[in-house]
Amino acid sequence: MKKTVHLDGHHLTMEEVALVACREADVSWRPLSRRAVEEARRLVESFVAKNEAVYGVTTGFGKLSDVKINRSQLEQLQANLIRSHACGTGPSLTDAETRAAMLIRANVLAKGFSGVRPVVVETLVAMLNADLLPVIPAKGSVGASGDLAPSAHIALVLMGEGRARYGGEELDGGEAMTRAGIPVVTFQAKEGLAVLNGTQIMAALGCLLLFELEYLLHMASLAAALSTDGLKDTDRHFDPQVHAVRPHPGQQEIAREMAALLRDSEIRESHRMCGRVQDPYSLRCIPQVHGAVRDTMVHARAVLEREINSATDNPLVFPQSGEVISGGNFHGEPLAFILDFLAIAATELTTIAERRIELLINPDLSGLPAFLAMDPGLNSGFMIAQLTVVSLVAENRILAHPASVDTLPTSANKEDHVSMGMTAALKLRQIVENVRTVLAVELLVACQAIDFRRPLQSSPALEKVYGLIRRQVPFMDVDRNISRDIAIVNDMLRDRLIKIPRT
Repeated sequence: MKKTVHLDGHHLTMEEVALVACREADVSWRPLSRRAVEEARRLVESFVAKNEAVYGVTTGFGKLSDVKINRSQLEQLQANLIRSHACGTGPSLTDAETRAAMLIRANVLAKGFSGVRPVVVETLVAMLNADLLPVIPAKGSVGASGDLAPSAHIALVLMGEGRARYGGEELDGGEAMTRAGIPVVTFQAKEGLAVLNGTQIMAALGCLLLFELEYLLHMASLAAALSTDGLKDTDRHFDPQVHAVRPHPGQQEIAREMAALLRDSEIRESHRMCGRVQDPYSLRCIPQVHGAVRDTMVHARAVLEREINSATDNPLVFPQSGEVISGGNFHGEPLAFILDFLAIAATELTTIAERRIELLINPDLSGLPAFLAMDPGLNSGFMIAQLTVVSLVAENRILAHPASVDTLPTSANKEDHVSMGMTAALKLRQIVENVRTVLAVELLVACQAIDFRRPLQSSPALEKVYGLIRRQVPFMDVDRNISRDIAIVNDMLRDRLIKIPRT
């Protein structure tokens, strides 16, 4: 049975975002939150009734905020806003990304500070449960008044326009809504602006990408542990005494994880008294580097979970004080920073993994056959796999340049400082793909190294991982198409078929 995620605007988690994104949970809306939405809407309607000038309610937008709109034209104002802002371009977001964005948008509106009618939240929830997904072009947001252009493509479908995916087809938005039996929404004062003004698109990508990176960090530990044993490295680097005197939580956690993965390895015991004093940093500093990545992810999770439960549209409606206040909660800077930070951290997972791969295939460093080939010279082994990894690492280094340090003014200089948070999210998306591929290569290369250590066994935990991979990808005794092998392990990681064994 599917789980249910209950929206109230305050308690949505990253795990719940992932569940809905993967269609493993339906969505409902808590009654208490509905009452808060109704109270905020009554305040908006009171300002409309008094014909007071309130930004986005009875005025134009951005540079046109000084233009007062006649009461009879307020519905047209909202429709025009959505149509004019639907300027997205490029490939569309994935189904999972679209579901995540719709869920977060519904949660933010359900918080009760946006001034929409309950029907707007109800329609988003109904679309999610019917798996009716707007086609959202990924590019076009500068992350200033939030993700205006991509969000407008969600709003278009609510009003029966745009394009949507439903029942395995891409359809006109109105046709999709009709087939699903969901009435379209005629946006009233403030509502169109509330749907498209906010950070929910970049937040959706951030949540899903961080969720994936948290898994890949564990896979980085697995790959690093297999490489450690394949290279006959020591486990002294992971002694808790070392990490107790530099108590970064991530460093300590990774050291514990590495020690557990290598526990009871025959390979390790075979060279315990070998006399080698120090190893390269890509082995010795795994806790320090991977641990710093983990700490970055912990910080990013805290920011993201605050953001997906925050009111980020404009203006905000405060029923208790009776005020509608124009502010800047839509600005994407908090997300842009952590998305850029995640890009840097994720890139470091690939730079250190590439160095371990080089150690494994270089006979002068590993003591193993050149490029882990059975007959080096006749066979090239994993020589070019390392070149592929180098190309991905180079790409990541370029993509890791922060987007948030760049800004270009928009809307006739009214929006004179922008976050570029969506650009940061799209860059991070490609980096995460590259991280997965680099780790797939390290796992393959490390398993090949373990084969050359036979008949010695690695640890029970690592032998389980080795066996799982070997059931899909056999030992490479002669050269073959390595691209296929990489793709197989990459898919195993994408589908989360490889896990940290319980020890």
